[in-house]
Amino acid sequence: MIAFILICFPSYCQQFPNDSINDIHQSKYKKRQNILKWGGIGVYTVGSIGLYNSWYKNYDQEDFHFFNDLNEWENVDKLGHIHASYFQADLIYKSLKWSGVKESKAILIGSLTSLGFQSTIEIMDGFSSGWGFSIPDYTANLIGITSFALQQKLWGEQKFKIKVSYWPKTYANEPINSQTDFTFRDRANDLFGRPFYQKLVKDYNAQTVWISSNPRNFNPDLRWPKWLNFALGYGADNMYGGFNNTWQHSGGSEFSISNTDYPRTKQFVLALDYDLSKVKTDSAFLKSALDVLNIFKWPAPAIELTSKGEFKFHLLFLN
Repeated sequence: MIAFILICFPSYCQQFPNDSINDIHQSKYKKRQNILKWGGIGVYTVGSIGLYNSWYKNYDQEDFHFFNDLNEWENVDKLGHIHASYFQADLIYKSLKWSGVKESKAILIGSLTSLGFQSTIEIMDGFSSGWGFSIPDYTANLIGITSFALQQKLWGEQKFKIKVSYWPKTYANEPINSQTDFTFRDRANDLFGRPFYQKLVKDYNAQTVWISSNPRNFNPDLRWPKWLNFALGYGADNMYGGFNNTWQHSGGSEFSISNTDYPRTKQFVLALDYDLSKVKTDSAFLKSALDVLNIFKWPAPAIELTSKGEFKFHLLFLN
């Protein structure tokens, strides 16, 4: 699906050229579209092969099947799917606009390409014994893509940006109970991996997903910095298993972490946020770099409310 979209989109877009561009501009845009086409195919191919070898290859495979993981990881992973599909659609859309594609076509192709990337992951899950094709995950993907497409279609901009923050979490290097030497850090390494790039994707204790917006989006006359947003975030902590903190280790031993001492806790956060896309620059490279960096929510002052009823103030909220 991805390859078909990326191969066909230049000719599809050229059927609807911008009336205002001359032949020189059309030639420039055609070159850019070819860069996107072959670059996209390369990224998709290398990414898919890399994902399979680093994640799925070491697990047993079986016939395609479904798996209901609703409420797993306190649904932080579902919000992660919303974020991933959203920012992919947005970045692809911006790349298409750079290559001269008209607005409606860029929205459509960006949305379909993002859905194709996410569908590849879901299909791989469907053949893995440890997982399965998740309808909740796929629904989250659709929500993320739809939130991008509707905003772009209705407003011509993203008034509500979906972001994610991550900060490496230090796990206690102490035994889980008095009958074992197996530590909290060992459990985290088993679940989330050791390399940074694996923890960035898999450690849901260290992630928060945000909706960020600027008050001036709704009142242009308001005296408020264009680059300073408010953001609402959701995360969770003390998750040492998908649905609960009880599991069976590879050696056959059963482990259970006390919910009294280490309760699984939801976190609701109100924070300031920096909209890097509003930073003025004449450099096309810097503008592109800021757009990419803007998919992340960077540390800022915040107020946190937990599911235990605790209020916390953070000078710089990390996770």
